[in-house]
Amino acid sequence: MGAGMTDAPASAPGAPLRLFNSLTRQLEDFRPVHPGEARVYSCGPTVYNYQHIGNMRAYVFADTLGRTLAFKGYALRHIINITDVGHLTSDADAGDDKMEKAAASQGKSAWDIAAFYTAEFKRDLARLGVRDPAKWTVATDYVPRMIAFAERIADAHCYQLDSGLYFDVSTVADYGRLARAVTDEGEGRIDEVEGKRHAADFAIWRRTPPGETRQMEWDSPWGRGAPGWHLECSVMGEAELGLPFDIHTGGIDHREIHHPNEIAQNQAWRGCGGLDCAEHSGARMWMHNNFLIDRGGKMSKSAGEFLRLQTLVDRGYHPLAYRLMCLQAHYRSELEFSWEGLGAALTRLKRLVMAATAVREAEAVPVTDRRLADLLARFDAAVSDDLNTPIALTLIEEAAAMKKVDAGQKRTLLARMDGVLGLDLLTLSRKALRVRPKGATIDETAIEATLARRKEARAARDFAASDTLRDELGAAGVEVMDGDPLGWDWRLES
Repeated sequence: MGAGMTDAPASAPGAPLRLFNSLTRQLEDFRPVHPGEARVYSCGPTVYNYQHIGNMRAYVFADTLGRTLAFKGYALRHIINITDVGHLTSDADAGDDKMEKAAASQGKSAWDIAAFYTAEFKRDLARLGVRDPAKWTVATDYVPRMIAFAERIADAHCYQLDSGLYFDVSTVADYGRLARAVTDEGEGRIDEVEGKRHAADFAIWRRTPPGETRQMEWDSPWGRGAPGWHLECSVMGEAELGLPFDIHTGGIDHREIHHPNEIAQNQAWRGCGGLDCAEHSGARMWMHNNFLIDRGGKMSKSAGEFLRLQTLVDRGYHPLAYRLMCLQAHYRSELEFSWEGLGAALTRLKRLVMAATAVREAEAVPVTDRRLADLLARFDAAVSDDLNTPIALTLIEEAAAMKKVDAGQKRTLLARMDGVLGLDLLTLSRKALRVRPKGATIDETAIEATLARRKEARAARDFAASDTLRDELGAAGVEVMDGDPLGWDWRLES
């Protein structure tokens, strides 16, 4: 065990927590840098537009990780950044600034664009059951620290061109190891800038071109301009968590360019140690969720039309059905989106909510029943095995379905499990799961009244009247679900 590391707290459930480190490409025991604490940094969004549902998978993953760390007994300090400056239209350090471009296209200030889409992002997180981090770090609040960070590493690791200050990747060991990119086809696929020493060198500070003015720009030793995107996360991670901290998360797309560049900056800050010691990267572990795949091609904002959480709600799906859909796949596996799959996830969520309803009013008591304790141990083993949420879901379903057990103990067990999965099972209502599609023109009172008349007609064996009422509901977009084993009775078609 390295200096400053510790095993899990004594109060934690028994299975050792093992997580996949993208930097070493292997499962490793989680051993925190600071005893009893877990410090986690997650790359947040660039707030120039709404986030598509593929983006949101990263935050369901990071939230599940944080919930698991808390379940294991660690005091969690989770940071998520908001990028409101510096991210170019290409992740490869080229093109226009995304914020400036969005402001120009919408006729608003970059600050207004950032405020609006930050609020929308946080609203989506709340609807998905993603808890607030310990702190939101906003890039523009840290520009003075970014300049100071760059000044500290500039002499040994950077050089200046007319367009700004660039990091020389040859000055650190093992550049690109995270992406396993050691050729020009890997990290080298960065657009050429005249004067760059190496194709993979990247901007630390971007000078405002002569004759131009940015809405977001600051004075620096390298000219008036704005920080490079990669610099932001190094600075905010160091400022709020200290280097090294425990875990850095992000989508798998960050593994190829953004995170290797961030690691290079961290190495420079910490004295250039090689990456055989993962802590030199700035974090002991780097974790990445895989892509959400949409065969319909509407997962990228660059395509114009894209799927966002509100799109799902407008089609009549509760946001937590999407969270459950994400949990059904391991975070390191690709997940294919389909409306059929989302519908199946909603049905699965409904079954869990119905089962949990029976014990909501019970007084929570310690779990002493051997069968329930065994389920909790198996659940612990699943989430401790690199967040194996597909198995964890089957175990909470097994717990929810268990008969002839103490209601208070069962409530405690479901609360412990759902504390990790975040499905809100003990408060979510059936009514809340009936999301009204955007195009629906009939209200629930009218639906219930028509269904009551139809029930009377069926009881009187007046099947002609029953069919007529069913057709009326169908014309209004209501699907009558006769014999539905979930007892949902009807749903509004999207």
